Amino acid sequence: MGRYTGPACKICRRVAMKLFLKGDRCYMAKCPIETGRPAPGQHGARRSKLSDYGTQLREKQRLRKTYGMQEAQFRVFFERAQRARGVTGEKLLQSLELRLDNLVYRLGFAPSRRAARQMVNHGHIAVNGHKATIASMTLKSGDKVQVRDQKQAREYAAKFMDIAESRGLVKWVALDKSNFEGAVLHVPSRDEIAPEISEQLIVELYSK
Repeated sequence: MGRYTGPACKICRRVAMKLFLKGDRCYMAKCPIETGRPAPGQHGARRSKLSDYGTQLREKQRLRKTYGMQEAQFRVFFERAQRARGVTGEKLLQSLELRLDNLVYRLGFAPSRRAARQMVNHGHIAVNGHKATIASMTLKSGDKVQVRDQKQAREYAAKFMDIAESRGLVKWVALDKSNFEGAVLHVPSRDEIAPEISEQLIVELYSK
């Protein structure tokens, strides 16, 4: 199956959770989740009780779609987390948060992860002074992310940095607005990771 190109709000309605896929629109009162619109489809308004498997699958879909990943790529991240020392679910969330496209979004250079991924793909982002075009690359503590010195890219980022800062940046990054640069202060702990996800359900799903 190819990349999904349909309405982003339909994804949130399907998983019954706000995934912040559309930037500012997600903070407006007309957000479909805020207005209580049912899941898409002819029978979306029907409330059906999920099985244990259905609950686990929905949790995985919530996390995967939050970061805009295909199933195969998400599976790779999960398998890396399994091999790492520590709690698998927490390691998975940490590796997803440390993706370059997510950091561009967290620093406020773009209004959404989808827009952040496009900035990276188009070569507008540098990591530790070097041009980076791989959105899925995983950063580490001390790494620096910067919008490259290009007029169009910096004008675009400037529109969103103040908004992101006013809403509150995550505590494990630092932003230098004057230089369009941010840094990873430390690997986020579970308490510092935003997704309201029960990662243990995802671990149980992949362990079957």
